[in-house]
Amino acid sequence: MTTLADLAELVRAPAALSVPGDVVAGAAAAGALSRRTPALAGASVLLYWAGMAANDWADRRLDAVERPERPIPSGRVAPVAAVGLAAGLTAAGVGLAAAVGGRRAAALAVPLAATIWGYDLLAKNTAAGPAVMAACRGLDVLLGASGGRLTRALPAAVTVAAHTWTVTALSRREVTGADAALPLRTLAGTALVAASAAVAAPGAAARRAEPTPTDGPSAADDRPALPVRFAAALPAVLAGWYAARYGAAQAQVVRDPSAGRVRAAVGAGITGLPALQGALTARGGAGLLGLAVAAAAPLGRRLARKVSPT
Repeated sequence: MTTLADLAELVRAPAALSVPGDVVAGAAAAGALSRRTPALAGASVLLYWAGMAANDWADRRLDAVERPERPIPSGRVAPVAAVGLAAGLTAAGVGLAAAVGGRRAAALAVPLAATIWGYDLLAKNTAAGPAVMAACRGLDVLLGASGGRLTRALPAAVTVAAHTWTVTALSRREVTGADAALPLRTLAGTALVAASAAVAAPGAAARRAEPTPTDGPSAADDRPALPVRFAAALPAVLAGWYAARYGAAQAQVVRDPSAGRVRAAVGAGITGLPALQGALTARGGAGLLGLAVAAAAPLGRRLARKVSPT
């Protein structure tokens, strides 16, 4: 009989802590932080879980050989239940995004859902796989920005997408191990990603209090602000934390490119993403919220000891 624990393992539940920060970072960058942001983050989590379930359904025959302990090949979750759960979560995620964000959110949630399924069913094992997965995360950031000016969120979307490319490229070697060249490339990418998130965006402080196109008079941003000097340094601090954690794991792969080290680096990339998202949120002028987003990183690492995020 399938249990909640089996379903949590199927959708890699703890890894969802890396998801809401996409939406928050996009909203902060676009000047679109509002009461709608938490609901859009919830829609993003539903779509992420849908992608995880669809991924395991698509890989069920391969997992029977390489990862027989996974929920589907072990018999704990039936294939039809997995694909049904994936479809239901997809519909719920798109529906929630449209309900709270209207047409602008739906216009991003629908292609996001399509890209997730496209990755799982078509692109995952092709050369385009890392780029397609990176596009998923980039669209997720833009989903958060859907209530504001999307162009302002493009740098944050590209930064998160670039990080995702590094994680996905490594994940393709979780079973076989990698050569030293791959982690060197991803490590260089991580350095560039951290550098891009470290500097506060021009006008971020002013943007923090700027009304969004969909905000009414009651949605004025009256959140408390951090001291100016600390707020200016916070993106660099959080980006450095992200780079140190994820970079150290990749450096271990350079020294020992075994499958176990690669899996550890992938896990570090997933659980360390909130620190990067926090840096981008702070870069958008929402320092306290950036700290809250980054706090998911250590929590995610702790939960990953119980349910693997990879």
